[in-house]
Amino acid sequence: MHVSVNGVRLFFDVEGAKFVPDGPTMREKPVLLMLHGGPGFDHSIYRPAYSALSDIAQIVYLDHRGNGRSEDGPRERWTLAQWGDDVHAFCEALGIVDPIVLGASFGGMVALAYVTRHPDHPSRLILISTEAAGGSYRERRVALFERFGGPEVGALARRRFLEPEGPLDQAERDAWLRLAMPVYTRMPRDPDMARRAVNRREVALHWFARPDGESDRFNLFPDLGRIRCPTLVLGGEDDPIHPIESQADIAAALPPHLVQFERFAGCGHGVVNDAPERTLAVIRDFILRPKVKPAPEGAGFETLQKA
Repeated sequence: MHVSVNGVRLFFDVEGAKFVPDGPTMREKPVLLMLHGGPGFDHSIYRPAYSALSDIAQIVYLDHRGNGRSEDGPRERWTLAQWGDDVHAFCEALGIVDPIVLGASFGGMVALAYVTRHPDHPSRLILISTEAAGGSYRERRVALFERFGGPEVGALARRRFLEPEGPLDQAERDAWLRLAMPVYTRMPRDPDMARRAVNRREVALHWFARPDGESDRFNLFPDLGRIRCPTLVLGGEDDPIHPIESQADIAAALPPHLVQFERFAGCGHGVVNDAPERTLAVIRDFILRPKVKPAPEGAGFETLQKA
């Protein structure tokens, strides 16, 4: 399905009903809006793992502009600010109120751009294996890639993150996909997941992650204090592409009465792949927690308790 948002047609899909029979009433489920990683991939990388949550939430999967099955629009609008504004406008177009917004990796960056620009819009926020400032912990990344992938992968990571000669050439990109990508997680990924996905690499290689692209320059930390909704931050302690320190920094920068930070030992990037039962149990508990009325911006924990 497509909907026109901010000048482009965005693709989305829906899993589960919004209202379900519950005795004499129809029970309303919250909307869990899924923002996929990449950039360049589509929402299918979340399926079927997150389908397990469709009994407690209506899951809405969104392909960002320039990604998956959505239209490109002008390349100069492939920015975190625009992607974040698209999330808000998408919800307005479909009448989605108080969404629970989940973003992993690049999707988490989009989620942070969205919530800092529209802090009153989401009811809850879930951030997985992401960062709030581009290019963080470069030496830590290299060390982790070498630890889990050996010297050849370590050399590729050093070339990508620490050496200034420019972007990886085609041979190096092919080697990264073949040798480094399997190191992102501790458990092998389902190879059919990559085969199913619509991967539009140009949005990453030639724009967002190009030399001096926004992926290395963005910094959302100054705006994190604007977040007003309960926020769950999850990360794997063995994640080489977005080390756990990046998630710890996000959690430390958020209002302490709003944040829940969960570290997963023995897990890599995305955590659901490596520990699906543990990860989904934490997310399920967070979604089912009783609603808390947001405090006015700048209010402390005492105000939140009295709301």
